[in-house]
Amino acid sequence: MAEIKEYKNLINGEWKESKEQITIYSPIDNKEIGKVQAMTHKEIDDAMAAAKAAMKAWREVPIVERAKVLYKAAELLEKRKDEIGEILAEEVAKNLKSAVSEVVRTADLIRYTAEEGIRVHGEVMKGDTFEAASKNKLAIIRREPMGVVLAIAPFNYPINLSASKIAPALIGGNVVIFKPPTQGAISGLLLTQVFEEAGLPKGVLNSVTGKGSVIGDYLIAHPDVNFINFTGSTEVGEKIGEVSGMKPILLELGGKDAAIVLEDADLEKAASEIVAGAFSYSGQRCTAIKRVLVEEKVADKLAEILEKKVNSLSVGDPFDNAEITPLISNKAADFVEELIDDAVNKGAKVINHPKREGNLIWPGVFDNVTLDMRIAWEEPFGPVLPIIRVKDENEAIEINNKSEYGLQAAIFTKDTTRALEIADKLEVGTVHMNNKTQRGPDNFPFLGIKKSGVGVQGIRYSIESMTKLKSVVINI
Repeated sequence: MAEIKEYKNLINGEWKESKEQITIYSPIDNKEIGKVQAMTHKEIDDAMAAAKAAMKAWREVPIVERAKVLYKAAELLEKRKDEIGEILAEEVAKNLKSAVSEVVRTADLIRYTAEEGIRVHGEVMKGDTFEAASKNKLAIIRREPMGVVLAIAPFNYPINLSASKIAPALIGGNVVIFKPPTQGAISGLLLTQVFEEAGLPKGVLNSVTGKGSVIGDYLIAHPDVNFINFTGSTEVGEKIGEVSGMKPILLELGGKDAAIVLEDADLEKAASEIVAGAFSYSGQRCTAIKRVLVEEKVADKLAEILEKKVNSLSVGDPFDNAEITPLISNKAADFVEELIDDAVNKGAKVINHPKREGNLIWPGVFDNVTLDMRIAWEEPFGPVLPIIRVKDENEAIEINNKSEYGLQAAIFTKDTTRALEIADKLEVGTVHMNNKTQRGPDNFPFLGIKKSGVGVQGIRYSIESMTKLKSVVINI
């Protein structure tokens, strides 16, 4: 048996191990693929101290020099796309093509962050634009780093959603404590390695690993943390809000993104986008389409097209580039099965039957879903799609807005004016017209309202979120 590799944490420029380790198993076949460190509170204190000590010097590094480090990191990451992509695929059961694509996309994100960081600047404001008595006042408004940024990433995009926190924080002059997901930690530590090799000074980026139940609250409440950037479940996000106190936060949480299909829609296109949006990475995405709200006149036809397209999805091994792959854990699969059983028991019509083998669940579509079913409201994070029939667009809007979530929605119609009118009424952060819900492009603003998040991401917006304004007023 091949020796299981142990991955250490980067603390103050050195790769260090802890007394205890956590074994990482692949969701594909439960094979051991590596060990990461189970850090103690004392070790976290050491990482925080290293970050604080590095903060003053890093913030004084000219932004063009910070950008050079990011450019180098992007170059190194792209060179290792196949190696890191393969580990990512094994660690989180993402198909290999998508895993490699995530690495390449992340390299592009880091490059763009370097470019955008140079363009993010302050302003000068004259007082006499407000009142005559202030005509001799001049405000110089500049952006300064927050300080120590705690970046907490999720399992589903352990490279991209880590770099989307780390790179904007660094270009803004912050230092970073990076907590990768436990399942996804190896990928996150390889990303950390890339940033270190790109020339980051010691202490500017420090990684911390361990079970969230052991170190999570300690990290969040740590007095040395100045800003928290988290992607994950709404449950954990709400806890961060409670535990963090007055610390500023940026949260990307859950969603129940709806695809609203009107009777004049191109149903073939709508179905293609819905299937891609609902079942990419087995539905384990906050922006996955998680319910279809379709006008009754075209519901039968849409269901028929969806059935055929879902039946054509490949199911199996990520290294065979299957479209539907094992879920991240048996616990995740159990939850999806609960939602399926509840829907079937309450009368939902099974269009595509989602059989299960371990944590691998075949894609399922359910028609005639009613509002008393859990699947109409809860986020499955798995390959299941409910169809809810509505009499008109107003009912669709009403159902969409009753959700506790408010991340994204999609509208399918040939009437652009009508789509814009509906978009104006939807309580979500982003509306897509005739396209699936999705995170990118990475330079667009990305946000959720209600229980879907706090604050705005997207490269420029993330930089602005992780910097603060300081105004110096001069009397001239």
